[in-house]
Amino acid sequence: MEEYIDRQVRCTWVDWLRVAACLMVMVVHSTEPFYLGGEGSRILTLSDAYWASFFDSFVRACVPLFIVASSYLQFPLHYSTGEFFRRRAVRILVPFVIWTCFYALVWGEPVQNFKDLLLNFNYAAGHLWFVYMLLGLYLLMPLLSPWAERVSRRELACYLFLCLLTTLIPFVREWAYEGELPIIFGTAGLPNPARYPLWGEASWNGYGTFYYFCGFIGYLLLGLYLRRFVGELSWRRTLLIGFPCWLAGFVICFGGFLARVFATSATFPIEGNVSLAVIWETPWCNDTFGVALMTVGWILLFRKFTWDGRFYQRILLPVSRASYGMYLCHLYVLVLFCGLFLGIFHTGDEGVLGIWTTPLEILLIALSTFLTTALACTLLQRIPRLGKWLVG
Repeated sequence: MEEYIDRQVRCTWVDWLRVAACLMVMVVHSTEPFYLGGEGSRILTLSDAYWASFFDSFVRACVPLFIVASSYLQFPLHYSTGEFFRRRAVRILVPFVIWTCFYALVWGEPVQNFKDLLLNFNYAAGHLWFVYMLLGLYLLMPLLSPWAERVSRRELACYLFLCLLTTLIPFVREWAYEGELPIIFGTAGLPNPARYPLWGEASWNGYGTFYYFCGFIGYLLLGLYLRRFVGELSWRRTLLIGFPCWLAGFVICFGGFLARVFATSATFPIEGNVSLAVIWETPWCNDTFGVALMTVGWILLFRKFTWDGRFYQRILLPVSRASYGMYLCHLYVLVLFCGLFLGIFHTGDEGVLGIWTTPLEILLIALSTFLTTALACTLLQRIPRLGKWLVG
């Protein structure tokens, strides 16, 4: 999440994208209470199913947007490997460790939480998975940078296309397995669908043909492709390419979630264990086709955001610089606002505005969390040295 492509030129549109992606993350987490509740999955009404699918699908490209932005600014590396890791340690690792300890202390059993941190993040603060993934990409960047410096447009486009094809793999697995996927339980009893083996995978081998092209590596390459080979596009070309991509991706995510919900039950409320939500969320996964298409659409749109006037300098830029800290701390704030607004407006058939209660609550929770964390983190960042440790 470096702030400069080089030491002189600031990339304005990336700041707009960071702030928007940060808000999108908070919308995602504000939507979760309307299909996850109690000890598992729960959707109270038909309208809640539609609202949850609409809001979550609309913003599901948020995490890939962060990766594309990071790649666009940093990849290939423009300083030594040692300097790169030193900067990442100060900006990413230190705030991450501090906030990880905070969540371990305030949620759940602290002693057990700190023991679990030896193996993984605190599951109560599930959004911290992002940092582990990001660190993995950072480990790859020095290795791939020499290739990225000399790769041709055609060669990079071929690899991007291959990565795009891998986003269809989750749906191929569903198609290949006739019937509901069996559920397996991992650490802490968290359920996940069993993986139908494809193209070299087996019970003794999880590294199939496309293993190394799946996941976020495609977004890393997309950021490189945009910076090296995609020049300034007119608004007309931006909309002609970007809007169909985004719309197609949204339809896949929106319809895919609802189709799985309705396949579960035709009557509401729908309740079950967490494994139900795992199945419902398949079209929303970051490495799926719909999310990838929406990522392309959003990126092309935000590249047109070049306004750098007073609002940008005084408000948006400080928030962009604090966006990593906002990501780390927002879930604690969001939970507080969630309890507040759900207590005021209620949910389901008891909602004070009927079917409009849910979208109001989602927007109020997300916006309140965003504004609170933006104010707190921009102020914290001004504290000499300590601000860097807390916010990044």
